[in-house]
Amino acid sequence: MGYSGARGGLQAILAAEGLVRRLRDHASAPWAPTEQVITRFRLAVDRVMGEAGLYDEDSAAGAFRQAEGDPLEASHLLRAYRSTLPRLAVGEPVDPDELLILRRIVPAFREPGGPQLLGRTTDYTGRLLEKPAGPPGENGQATSNGHATNGAHPDNGARAANGAHRRPRRFLDLLRELDLAVDHRDGSDPEPFDITRTPARPPAPRSAALAAMARAETGALVALWYRSILGPDGNLHEVTLGEVRHGRLPLRVRHPHTGNPVTVGEFRVTEAEAIEDLDGADEDRSRFDVGYGLCFGHNERKAIAMANLDIANRRFGATGPLEQLLLLTTDGLDSGGFLEHLKLPHYVTFRSMVERKQALRAAQRAGAEDVGARLPEPVGRVC
Repeated sequence: MGYSGARGGLQAILAAEGLVRRLRDHASAPWAPTEQVITRFRLAVDRVMGEAGLYDEDSAAGAFRQAEGDPLEASHLLRAYRSTLPRLAVGEPVDPDELLILRRIVPAFREPGGPQLLGRTTDYTGRLLEKPAGPPGENGQATSNGHATNGAHPDNGARAANGAHRRPRRFLDLLRELDLAVDHRDGSDPEPFDITRTPARPPAPRSAALAAMARAETGALVALWYRSILGPDGNLHEVTLGEVRHGRLPLRVRHPHTGNPVTVGEFRVTEAEAIEDLDGADEDRSRFDVGYGLCFGHNERKAIAMANLDIANRRFGATGPLEQLLLLTTDGLDSGGFLEHLKLPHYVTFRSMVERKQALRAAQRAGAEDVGARLPEPVGRVC
């Protein structure tokens, strides 16, 4: 409401908001149902949930629709909504090995324990713009309720096939058996740091950095990761991706009467493990360091960036600005909000800046005139 202090500012604000609602409600295209937004824009919905820190597909789809496709604005809307919700319970810790795999790739090993599950991805598809598809209902396309006409949901196959190949052995276990991975499970960070209640500031435990990255703006995190591996020499340092997983984890809470853990639902996550060769003078060069990343929904870019930055922060965070950048600059609402506020009136601030410039210029002119008045007249020319 920064314009409310200006002449006619409040009326202008109300008119601007009315224009948005009028064009949104009376647009030529029909209002997209929530199920259709979840199905057609699933990656955007997952990104909004992750950056807002709230796993609720319906609310995330509504925020994405209200924001007219702006993921950062949608995340802002969803996080604001999240702040109004009561905290009914605290979820029980879940072992990532319980993940029901929908997609799993192991780039670092040709024959990992368990299968490679490519899942739903366009990683191996040419980036060619396709023509619009036919009307809904043709050739098994999604209908108005957001599901395929043959009744098959994309995840039904994974739900039906709950065998060992849906919970394969993780690649990190093999590295540990070969004694090739540094084990950081020392119990120094037993309780997860809750960044929703306490702001994380350097120096922070590892759980705080991971939580901040899980809620960070995806583009900011990827950019910071890219800068961290693009060393000061300008060369791209070697990065190896151990494993990437996407699947469903159970959500458990303690029953208020019996005290026993009860599964009340499930949520999708993306998990990544990155491998880095240790080469520092004070590091164990006979082993690899392994970084970890996990975030809501299907967002492999964020999970991979998290895993690599987890290693970089552990190796160099205490000696450089990386930890501060991770904790203080990657949150999309913080950085985006500061940027957006620049559109609000700043005429008082700018006027004071102009007056300081004018005063400085006047002082410079006065000083030049004073110096000129004190200089002696030339007495002649030397030949």
